[in-house]
Amino acid sequence: MPSEGAATVASGDIARLAGVGRAAVSNWRRRFADFPQPVGGSSASPLYALFDVENWLRRHGKPYVVTAPDRVWQSLRGAAADRELSDRIGHVGGFLVALKREPQGWKAVADQPDSVLIARLVGVVRACVPELDGLLDAPDLDNVTIVRLAAEAAEREGGVAVLQFLWERYLEVHSRRHAVTPAWVADLMIALAGAAGGRLLDPACGFGTLLLAGQRAGATSLCGQEANRTAARLAVSRLLLQADDATLVTGDSLCHDGFTGELFDAVVCNPPFGQRSWEGDDLTNDARWEHGMPPRGEPELAWLQHCLAHIRPGGHVAILMPAGAASRRAGRRIRANLLRSGALRAVIRLPGWGTTAPSGPDLWVLRRPDGVDHAQVLLLDATIDRDGIEDRWRSFLGDPTRVGGAGRAMRIIDLLDEDVDLTPARHLATQAITDAETFRLARARLHHAVRAVADTLPGLTVPDAAEPQPRTTIGELTKAGAVAIRQAPMAMPTDGGDQPVLTAKDVRLGRPASGAGRDGPGGIVLRRGDIVVLPSGRHPAVRVLSEDGSLLGPQLLLFRVDPNRLDPDFLAGFLRVAQTARASTGSGRADLHRASVLRLPIEAQREYGKAFRTLSAFQQSVRDAAELAESLVALGFTGLADGRLRLTGSSA
Repeated sequence: MPSEGAATVASGDIARLAGVGRAAVSNWRRRFADFPQPVGGSSASPLYALFDVENWLRRHGKPYVVTAPDRVWQSLRGAAADRELSDRIGHVGGFLVALKREPQGWKAVADQPDSVLIARLVGVVRACVPELDGLLDAPDLDNVTIVRLAAEAAEREGGVAVLQFLWERYLEVHSRRHAVTPAWVADLMIALAGAAGGRLLDPACGFGTLLLAGQRAGATSLCGQEANRTAARLAVSRLLLQADDATLVTGDSLCHDGFTGELFDAVVCNPPFGQRSWEGDDLTNDARWEHGMPPRGEPELAWLQHCLAHIRPGGHVAILMPAGAASRRAGRRIRANLLRSGALRAVIRLPGWGTTAPSGPDLWVLRRPDGVDHAQVLLLDATIDRDGIEDRWRSFLGDPTRVGGAGRAMRIIDLLDEDVDLTPARHLATQAITDAETFRLARARLHHAVRAVADTLPGLTVPDAAEPQPRTTIGELTKAGAVAIRQAPMAMPTDGGDQPVLTAKDVRLGRPASGAGRDGPGGIVLRRGDIVVLPSGRHPAVRVLSEDGSLLGPQLLLFRVDPNRLDPDFLAGFLRVAQTARASTGSGRADLHRASVLRLPIEAQREYGKAFRTLSAFQQSVRDAAELAESLVALGFTGLADGRLRLTGSSA
């Protein structure tokens, strides 16, 4: 068995194990001459021997936690190049499924020498997991070592938790290589498709994210197809560990459909965009092209019709589509046929994620016609507010006239023009919401907001002779123990888990926690009175929390004060001053340790804190009034232009 030194860790791993930020690890490397030397990786991303790192942390009295799944992950990193990690994790996943199904089969070979285990391991897994037939390769010595570690980890924490941990770490390493559907998008697609309680298909299932979302929502049977063998291997393992009824076929769904003739209650799909190599010429007369032969430059319309071909009458399809698919000239005939047949039910512009921000792809919802005529289609722009999508959809199904928000039920006949442009923004921009009652309500709200602005301005005076007051810095307060500064792991996922995560965007917009994650090594649970700071970017922000329970997200700094020595609103005010000074000079990220703070007793701090809160409330009132004024102006222009508003006292 290889030595413990075979396992390697990157700087981010060290930060996670020790519960510190990446900056702290970089500082250790500079300050301590005995910090371990890299054993691999590159100059930009070095790798260190886990054994050496553990010894160094122990020697310097720095607490750390290396869990059993972490040891599996670090051994994987040490035994394989990053490009081979997914294959290795897929093999581990297959073994974990076999261990779940036939634990006695593992016990029969676990005590054998490595050479015997190598010869028998694939046979054991294939016998227990026939679904992986053709996807497994013979393991090498390193893989056997990792399998032994995985068995130990599964015994402690369960196979699902082990594979999920490895999967999340893999995505951190290859965050730019794989475009995985965010958890909130997957859950939304499952909800709109109505997958609960029925058979679910994903014909381009990737690593199984959408199917697992269906399993969580109550889908009774999961079926998927994936062309990439590496992704299929991992998807099979993830599905079989968590679902009782899961089937996955390897192959290209468009060219070699693995579920020909089968109908499902719901179909979801995040197809590969811009797949110019699909064999359209060989599928000219395919029965799936009920709404028209997809042009070579519109492969997504082929995926859409493939999904429709597998849905039962009355069932729904939820599919992600590139924004251009709603308006490109080449696809207008198919779009028109989808409208005429009543198959298309909604086009929803989603907010962006990853590199797609600020707007992402469109989510199209389709229904297999079942004899019920549908005269309208929901067009919804959710780039600003994603939380109301499902409610808007339910309102549309119940009463299309009551959609509300940034959505509109459009008559199919009004969309069947020369362009058949289904882009939500095009139609919502001219949405007639300027009736007299709406205008009157907006004007009344503006009058109320303007009156409230003056009431929220704090009473501040200018003294005749301002005497200098004693000052200190946040760095000195930190050394004195009056405040602690902490940071969450930089690579912390915020799109999947059972705990709310406060993100950088939440702090900037002043909204509740919108992310989702899990409390793991290095995670920080926020408390009432904590000060959360977004230190960088064009719009730095400071916020004092009023609730407990959410997790601190990446890119944020936490300032946790001793309430008997420091008032949080008082300190937050000076942090904001430091950030404002940085923004006005364009000097980059503010060094908040050097931020100057008045040295005052706690009673005086609370008075200052109250004043800072009042100033913040005044600023928000001004912003609200400005937004209302802009809205009122837009309503006025549009209302006068379309004739829904008239000049007071005018005969025109």
